[in-house]
Order: sequence, then C-alpha cells, then structure tokens
Amino acid sequence: MGLPLEDVKVLDLSRLLPGGFCSLLLADMGADVLKVEDVGAGDYIRWSPPYYEGAHESARSALYLALNRNKRSIRLDLKSEQGREMLLKLVRDCDVVLESFRPGVLDRLGVGYERMKQENPRIVYCAITGYGQDGPKRDAPGHDMNYLGLIGMLGLTGERSGGAGGAGAGGAGGGPIQSAGQIADVGGGAMMAAFGIMAALHERDGSLAKPGSGEGQLVDISMSDGALSWLALVAGRFFLDGVTPHRGDLELAGALICYRPYECADGWVSLGALEPKFWQAWCRGVGRDDLIERQFERPGSSAHAEVKAVFKSRTRAEWEEFAAQHECCLEPVLDLDEALASELVRAREMVVELSQPGVEGPVRQLGMPVKLSRTPGQAARMPAPALGEHTETVLRDAGLSDEEISELLAAGAAAGASPGPVAHRSAGSTA
Repeated sequence: MGLPLEDVKVLDLSRLLPGGFCSLLLADMGADVLKVEDVGAGDYIRWSPPYYEGAHESARSALYLALNRNKRSIRLDLKSEQGREMLLKLVRDCDVVLESFRPGVLDRLGVGYERMKQENPRIVYCAITGYGQDGPKRDAPGHDMNYLGLIGMLGLTGERSGGAGGAGAGGAGGGPIQSAGQIADVGGGAMMAAFGIMAALHERDGSLAKPGSGEGQLVDISMSDGALSWLALVAGRFFLDGVTPHRGDLELAGALICYRPYECADGWVSLGALEPKFWQAWCRGVGRDDLIERQFERPGSSAHAEVKAVFKSRTRAEWEEFAAQHECCLEPVLDLDEALASELVRAREMVVELSQPGVEGPVRQLGMPVKLSRTPGQAARMPAPALGEHTETVLRDAGLSDEEISELLAAGAAAGASPGPVAHRSAGSTA
C-alpha cells in the first residue's frame, strides 16, 4: 500500500521550527521533501545542542533530528547565478515550494513566487512569515512569543493575582506566562501551512466532482494570523458583548473552580469538570454534596479554598484511583518523562525509533499525530540527512552530467556534504 503523498515533490527552503515541522508532516505522509540549504551552515537548527555522539557533524543535533527525518538535503548558493538557475530547474519538476524568509527576500534574489511560476505554473508556493506578506509589520523580525503577545493570547495566559481591574495590560494581576509549546510556530505556522498546501494542491488537481484548475498559487501563512484564529471562541464573545477579557477571566483559562489544575499531596492534577454531571460526580465522590451548587464560583472564593484543601488531602496516585471510579474528567499533571512513558503514548504509537547513521542504538522521536486507516504514513522511513548529503544525486537526477556537476561544485554554486560546522550565509530568515 502506497503512502498518501508519495507523488508530491516538495522543495523546502525553510529553517528552524515552523517550516521544518510543516515539511515533517508532509514527509511522514510520503512526500519527497528536498531540503534546499545554503552552501554555508544550512538549517540553523542543525547546530543546536544537545548532540548524539557518533553521528555526522551536521546531523547530530537532537532538535534537528526531531524535525528532519524522511527528507533529503541539497546545498545551493542562491546568491550566485548558477545556484539560482539550478533552483529554478528543480522548481520545474516539483509541486510545492516552502520557505520562511522575510517577505521579499527571494524576490530580491530573482527567484520569488512570480519567477518560479514562470518556470512551473502548477507550483504551490507557501511562505511562512511572522506577520504575512503585507500589512504594517510585514518586514519586522519576531519569534513565537512576540506573535502571541501581539494577537492577545499571551496577555490572556496566566493567573489573576487580585484587583478588580483585571489582569490585562492595564489591570492588576500576575504576569503573562509563556507556553511550553510553541503555539504560533507550530499551530499558527506549520499546521496552517500544511493545511494551506493541501488545499491548494486539491484545487489545482481537482476531484471527481470538480475538475482542477491546473494552476498553483501563493499560500501566505502568517504565524500571528494562525495563532489569532485559535482565539475563535474568545473573540466571538468579545464581538458580541464588547467586554475585554483579562488573565483569569476566561472560563477555560482559570476563571472557574471546576476547571483548573490543583495541587495534591505530592504533585498536581487537572480537574476538567466543566459539565454539571462531572462536577457532581467529583463532589459526591469526595462526600461534598454541599459544593455542587458552587460549581461556577471563581478562584479566591471560600468554595475554592475548600476544593483546594480536598485535593491536598490525597496523593496523585490516590486521585488517579478516584478518577477511575468516578467519571469527572480528572487526570494527573505529568512530567515529560512520565508522559512519554505512559500507556496512552505507547498505545497511540506517539514515540517511534529510528536508526541514524553513526549513532549506536535507536534515536527516539515523537510519532505521527495523524492516523489514516487505509494509507497510514510512515515516520521511520529515512534518517535525517547530513548537510548536502544528496546534492550530487539530486543534480544527477535533474539531468546534469558529471562534468556539469563538477563545474557547479567547483564554482561554489552547489556543495556536497560538509564534515563539520561552517559559517552562516543565510539569505534572511523570518526571525
């Protein structure tokens, strides 16, 4: 049985997390993803510690390996005419180009979307940026936290510490809390990009119900746009009542005693008893029927203090046993090592093992979150490539003779595998 995207060819010019995670999703589903890296250091994340001993110098970073299995790598100097010509030659035979430079960088090099479209009108060109291809901040640098701050999510994340004015920009309260996961990079950028790419490919190729246009298009992904869309419910309420929420005001972000994390005798648990039946099950299970009518009180109330005391009276294991007997949406708050070793993660095959050249024993990584019943993807097909590992093979497959390949390498317009770290020569990244 073939992989669902095995007929899709992707040129990935991106760096770091957003583009790398997007092309990982495509690669795991079978897409032929070719990392187009510069003749300098390539993808910056290649050199980020910690490292696996024994692996190639450019493919030993645990962070790099986590994002780049099932891909190949070629090195081209896009600041040289020969390198740009080679990129355009590759564009003629691919379906998708993915990049994460600041807007206009590839245009200034003469290999932007309009130029690529001349070579291949069917190309789907996806650009991931912080603030989009237009707008007042199109050229501004940024990272995940900056995007979340500007779209209101960071300001809503954290605890109210008191005061009637709320905990927003102008109110009293605890400071914003950064998420451990990169919401804008992955949720607003990588996943939106993968969705946009698949939508554009579907429109191009069509279906039984509707013929495709046969044309590609530009997919403009703004990480701030994508992250803002995660606040659909919060914004929907604001558009109706005009009331600005602050930290601690949102029902699903700390405002209700029935939907919060609680400290227990030896750790933390999460109570998600939002529906009355779950709250009633918890109250009756702990013998506190008197709390049933106080479900929607806020933190700081006397009811909250009593609930906190009840949770502190038992260990995490005791609460797990309690949850198994009383359906009340109660789960432990696990550390990462506990989560990765859990029965849930194991049963869902969310940890996979790969062989990486030079590394003794398997390299463990997170598995595939999308499960297809008939044509599932495959996470462990290929190890992550060394920098420029496939340069000569790709050039040869593109129709170049050995002499032409040697000329490109000698001119520095292309480069093969590098034995170790080299100086950065990036054309300019989103950040």
